[in-house]
Amino acid sequence: MIQANEIRVIDEDKKQLGILSVAEAISIAKEKGLDLVEIAPKAVPPVCRIMDYGKFLYELHKKEHEAKKHQKQIQVKEMQFRPKISIHDYSFKMRHIQRFLNDGN
Repeated sequence: MIQANEIRVIDEDKKQLGILSVAEAISIAKEKGLDLVEIAPKAVPPVCRIMDYGKFLYELHKKEHEAKKHQKQIQVKEMQFRPKISIHDYSFKMRHIQRFLNDGN
């Protein structure tokens, strides 16, 4: 729900309609069969856009998914030692551990 009395309105073609009252903006959106979506609530005055709300949610989720896809996954490497490990196996595993730590992996 839009809390401000006056808002800056952008239409579906990304053209500014100016600063309007919330009631005027809602009526314009209803005439076009679209929704009034608050884009920047902390701006003065708040910025709202006339668009399809379902499409807005879809694009928002799509952006979040893309951002999540490009994040670097943290991989935990694990080395197990048994009580009866031979000296050679112990030194081999220790060299691997040191390489992991030095490489930052």
